[in-house]
Amino acid sequence: MTPTDAPNTTAPTSDPDPSGGTGTLESTVVTDELKRDEAAATPAEERREAKRSGVSFETLSSLDAPVSFWKGIPFGLQHVLAMFVANLAPIFLVAAAGNMSATDSAKIIQSGLLVAGLGTCLQLYGVWRFGSRLPMVTGISFTYVAAAIAIVSHQGYSAVVGAVIVGGLLEVVLGLTAKYWQRFVPPIVSAIVVTAIGFSLLSVGAESFGGGAGAKDFGSWQNLTLGLISLVACLVFQLCMKGTAKQLSVLFGLLIGYVAALCFGKVDFSGFAHLQVMSLPSVMPFKPEFDWGAIVSIGLLYVVSSVEVLGDTAALTKVGLDREPTQRETAGAIAGDGLISSVSGVFGCLPLTSFAQNIGLVAMTKVVNRKVILSGGVLLILASFVPAISEVFNSMPQAVLGGCTIMMFGNIILSGFQMISDAGYTQRNITIAALSLTIGIGFTQVSSIFEHFPPLFQSIFASNCIAVAFVVAVILNVFLPSEEHFLATPKQTK
Repeated sequence: MTPTDAPNTTAPTSDPDPSGGTGTLESTVVTDELKRDEAAATPAEERREAKRSGVSFETLSSLDAPVSFWKGIPFGLQHVLAMFVANLAPIFLVAAAGNMSATDSAKIIQSGLLVAGLGTCLQLYGVWRFGSRLPMVTGISFTYVAAAIAIVSHQGYSAVVGAVIVGGLLEVVLGLTAKYWQRFVPPIVSAIVVTAIGFSLLSVGAESFGGGAGAKDFGSWQNLTLGLISLVACLVFQLCMKGTAKQLSVLFGLLIGYVAALCFGKVDFSGFAHLQVMSLPSVMPFKPEFDWGAIVSIGLLYVVSSVEVLGDTAALTKVGLDREPTQRETAGAIAGDGLISSVSGVFGCLPLTSFAQNIGLVAMTKVVNRKVILSGGVLLILASFVPAISEVFNSMPQAVLGGCTIMMFGNIILSGFQMISDAGYTQRNITIAALSLTIGIGFTQVSSIFEHFPPLFQSIFASNCIAVAFVVAVILNVFLPSEEHFLATPKQTK
């Protein structure tokens, strides 16, 4: 999500003090250095457990360590569960705005699972210059929802599909040429975008905790109880378990929360009626229409998404690999998202991007093994062919998901703070960060401030603090004087 301008594979010069103000998050938000120390000091009992399971912490925290596909499934499944509902939510919103039939909605959902799995596999291993070859998980992006709703309400869903296909090709070009424009986004700008990403996710976690946006029983004691049960289950599991098992705390929380939801009668089984055993995704289920207004609207959002992908890449390598991303990784991540988004349009679905939820999961668990996360991508692909699998995931109450994910999102903010620290607390950087975050987060919380701007401008910036913070940061970075001139004091005249 945040761009990093120059290729740099060196580790950051400093890590935040683990005792420096993490408060109650200290048990869940652990720095890379502490995690490595913990692994090095693992007691003999925990090492014997890891040996019995066949998957050690060293294996899980290594990009390419050999691991059995089957033994990696629980860890890959955890990544799928962390993003599953968020992957489908944009589809629900756009389909509802377009008054689409249940059959058409089902086709888009099915395609959404397929392209999310294909995009994850592409990002993990890459093809030519497409894909970051990092432990990224892709899914349908919320960035495009407002514009897609406006387009589907006036021009129809076919215009959305056409704009998605063309816009994806634009993002491919942005990815392949990233080295030419990436220098305009220095580390301080990247850090600001990562921080804005974290703040933008807080409301998502809170809404899920309350039962999901628009839920009739939002904030009910049942939803809050389910969210709390899931959250406590995650924390207890992480505190009590030993060795490799600690890395499955989120999966455990989701399972406990789901069982509690069954007891509360909060699981909707209506979707299981009349399910087909197998169902193939449809190619071109909607004939694309290429409307220039729709293409420009969606195309601008692809530019914003490219910046978000840069931020995702920077955050992922920071929290998972303790380094900054290389130019090849950031360019490949953008080009890969553009390619899979165009493919998504061919399957009648919306654009994709790397998911910050899964970066939060990496920050918490340090599971970065590509073969392990590949199992999650394969599970998403399989879910697209077996309606029953997707329905099991889709029946999970939002409150359960919110309880397990809300503790992840704070990790993204803390990663952004650490990146700001790595960029340096110079007066110039402090000014850029303070103004960008204040305007980006503050103005979008009072979106009516943009009501006299053109509709296209509003669709891009009115509710997207990431886009606003990025634009302000870039402008300030270009026009503010250098640090030497920034601190210079006027000469005194006698």
